[in-house]
Amino acid sequence: MNHGPAERRVAFLGPEGTFTEEALLANPPGDGPHPFPYPTIKDVLHAVRDGEATVGVVPIENSLEGSVAVTLDLLAFDFGDLAIVREVTHPIRHQLIARGPLELARVTKVISHPHAYGQCRTFLDERLPGVEHEAANSTAEAVRTVSRVDRPWAAIGTRLAADMYECAVIADDIEDSVENRTRFVFMAREPAAQDLDATYKTSIVCGIDQDEPGSLLLILSEFAYRHLNLTKVESRPSKVALGHYIFFIDFEGRVADGPVAQTLKCLACKLPWLKVLGSYPT
Repeated sequence: MNHGPAERRVAFLGPEGTFTEEALLANPPGDGPHPFPYPTIKDVLHAVRDGEATVGVVPIENSLEGSVAVTLDLLAFDFGDLAIVREVTHPIRHQLIARGPLELARVTKVISHPHAYGQCRTFLDERLPGVEHEAANSTAEAVRTVSRVDRPWAAIGTRLAADMYECAVIADDIEDSVENRTRFVFMAREPAAQDLDATYKTSIVCGIDQDEPGSLLLILSEFAYRHLNLTKVESRPSKVALGHYIFFIDFEGRVADGPVAQTLKCLACKLPWLKVLGSYPT
């Protein structure tokens, strides 16, 4: 792979052959970007912050398994200086992959990322009952592992990884739902340029002083008053004390819009802290 100069490098959660790379290749930013894999989500974000890459692509939410907790926590606590500049939603199609042609009845072990197991429970329970499961750091790593051993093992991964590691797909599209989709965000050091003709979404994270009746209503009422449509509200532990939470909120509109700007101003006065994670085209 030609990694290219930093000004055209796009960091993604690797190794090569992950769903993140598949989503990136289907939705490339700009002309001629050079994808570059990093081993963890944190490493991807570090690459962007340190200038090794201009953009980083990481998963943030899956329609079956919910939010990617590590991404949310890193954006809230460690990389608040980076901005979400774009989002894409990519269909997730899981393949059962072996080193070569292999009958399902001969499979003795299935290797994959825990999220992939969660998204393929029905197939595994019905077609491979009792088969050993082994966790991998990514679906691509699972396929790479299977490609290197001469044993009746299989991996759950992408067709991209199967082609990349010269393996065979022994069962197609084994996910529990055809609606299985993952939302990926593109991270950069500078906020997205505001295009008045595009539809925008804004993401924020905020904290409250203490857990008491009406705390969440205090936040949500500002959006309701200005008729701003919320697309996501989620709480995560604050890492300060048990029972203490922070809130991630996505809503329609851009920070330059009057109602959005007024909402953020009022929330900043009410809350101990608030971060705008990004205002970006959808």
